[in-house]
Amino acid sequence: MQVFRSLPALAELTARDRRGCVATIGAYDGIHLGHQEILRRVRERAAEREVPSLVFSFEPIPREYFAAALPPPRLTRFRERVELFQEAGIDWFFCPRFDARMQGIRAVEFIDRLLVRGVRPARVVIGDDFRFARNREGGLDELRAAGRSHGFEVEQVGSVFVDGDRVSSTAIRAALQGGDLARAERMLGRPYRMSGRVVPGRRLGRELGFPTANVSPGRRSSPLSGIFAVRVHGLGAAALPGVASIGTRPTVEGGDGQVVLETHLFDFSADIYGRHIAVEFVARLRNEEKFDSLPAMVEQMHRDCAMAREILAA
Repeated sequence: MQVFRSLPALAELTARDRRGCVATIGAYDGIHLGHQEILRRVRERAAEREVPSLVFSFEPIPREYFAAALPPPRLTRFRERVELFQEAGIDWFFCPRFDARMQGIRAVEFIDRLLVRGVRPARVVIGDDFRFARNREGGLDELRAAGRSHGFEVEQVGSVFVDGDRVSSTAIRAALQGGDLARAERMLGRPYRMSGRVVPGRRLGRELGFPTANVSPGRRSSPLSGIFAVRVHGLGAAALPGVASIGTRPTVEGGDGQVVLETHLFDFSADIYGRHIAVEFVARLRNEEKFDSLPAMVEQMHRDCAMAREILAA
């Protein structure tokens, strides 16, 4: 899959390859079952026309940009979206930066400059809640009118429902924040994961007998917090069991309030600094707590590990 972070890079390619493409536009945070249905339709239509498939999104996601002081919890960071689009069989990912200029773009300019002269679609596939441009002024009607003028087709895909409820990124965030990992998994079509590179920490866990792999979640706001039974992917052929904490470490002095993902792997001692891992959340054990002392915290950590081992062995 080719990734384009600027309009000129994409426009140069699409100007040379005049077949066009089948494109979809959206935030695609989470890439849940509803998103996956749109991506399936994009792949199918692209295969029928023998043209590339393309996803057009933004980084940061517009909702993050507009709520800079208190951004909504991010389900998938940029790299995770790239990996999921690649797994879905998408050919091109166009993801320009969302900034003040992009915030103010009118629907007419969005269509003319970004879509028609940049993406050059033969067909555009969108979800049933799709809006675009300044103040969300653009929608299905504007897109279809542009298609008639510029020679591309527009297809709208309906919502997907799970357990009678519409699948959405908002519903998945709510499930994760409530600790309902099973509901989030049903809507995602896969267990929820966070991934990142293992970085050095304060080594307090090692001193306490619980060495941890520390990963920056890559999110200004996390969709979940607490203590979890987890499986860690990326360190071998099989996933490794463990227990993870995601939060601000209230018991540890000197914390900066930043969200940290710390994972203790059972019966594992290799040096994995710099490795890229994915932490799969299996079950929520409890809330993050502030303990009166480190010994009290260690005692609880032993109980957490025993509970996680039991859950993961079931």
